[in-house]
Amino acid sequence: MTMNMMRGLRAITALCAALTLAACGAGQISGPNATPEAAAAAAYRSTEPASITLYTMINNRTNGGAHTSMMINAPSQRVVFDPAGSVRFGSVPEIDDVLYGITPAVEKAYESAHARSTYRVMIQRKLVSPEVAEQALRMVQANGPVASAACTTATSSILRRLPGFEPLPQSLFPDKLMKAFGELPGVTTRELREDDEDDKQAAVARIEAGWQQGTQARTGQ
Repeated sequence: MTMNMMRGLRAITALCAALTLAACGAGQISGPNATPEAAAAAAYRSTEPASITLYTMINNRTNGGAHTSMMINAPSQRVVFDPAGSVRFGSVPEIDDVLYGITPAVEKAYESAHARSTYRVMIQRKLVSPEVAEQALRMVQANGPVASAACTTATSSILRRLPGFEPLPQSLFPDKLMKAFGELPGVTTRELREDDEDDKQAAVARIEAGWQQGTQARTGQ
């Protein structure tokens, strides 16, 4: 391989890394944390088995990973760890990138807001013991806010310290973590595709408007 070819390969690799990292923090919504009281009041406990679900947002044009997050279904409550994420709902309390009150409706809305004409969502779920789920919950709560473009770094760092997830790599790249997670025993995978326009915030606004209309219909307002 000539020197020019090596330089070209390095340039392409650097460009791919930059695009991946930029996508991870693109359009990040920042704002004040909710109060601990608001988060506690919103806590949702699912009757489903304890599990960890890895979300990977994939660019439909390049097939490259663009963002990583995860949902933790612990016996005490279910949360979403969305490091450097941009999908935020006004009625879903957030503290340092941890979203609270992940009811089935919020879970569906979170997934749907990410799936659009330009991106699809890969959803990988692994059952874990209640103890591991609670450990993961404590870790994301103690992690603190994640810097832009560090979504996969933060998620992989937490996961690989959990029992049963040690083989996972410490990685910058969402698709690399997704592939490794899929090779763990017992992982189930589903893919979500939607044809919405490429505007997550418009999707969030539509979802929240639907929630408001539903509330008004139930209360007769």
